[in-house]
Amino acid sequence: MAKLGGFVGVAMAALIGAACTQTGQGGGMAGTGAQPAVPPPGLTTAQAAAYCSKLGQTYAEYVGSVGGYLGGNARGGEPADLDARVAIANCQDGNYAAGIPVLQEKLRDNRVTVPPPPVG
Repeated sequence: MAKLGGFVGVAMAALIGAACTQTGQGGGMAGTGAQPAVPPPGLTTAQAAAYCSKLGQTYAEYVGSVGGYLGGNARGGEPADLDARVAIANCQDGNYAAGIPVLQEKLRDNRVTVPPPPVG
């Protein structure tokens, strides 16, 4: 029985080790350029990056603290909800098409005026 337990332990350690090395969208690689930038329709990549950043700053200023790990100030206040943090991380990863609509919705939900997108 001890041999079976040892085998199961080694197998579990191997599976956990393999899972920890896998990366996907976000994958803890914010800003590394590992994923191609995905702008929403009608915006260039540069416009989408600037707009996503503006939305994140507006969220952090008026709604919730995003903390230093997402590029914000760790100045206290109500912490950002998970969806907003994921949206900001998507923006940092270049997945602007996923981040922008969520941040716009979060601002509207909190009765904050959504900055207009850039005109090109």
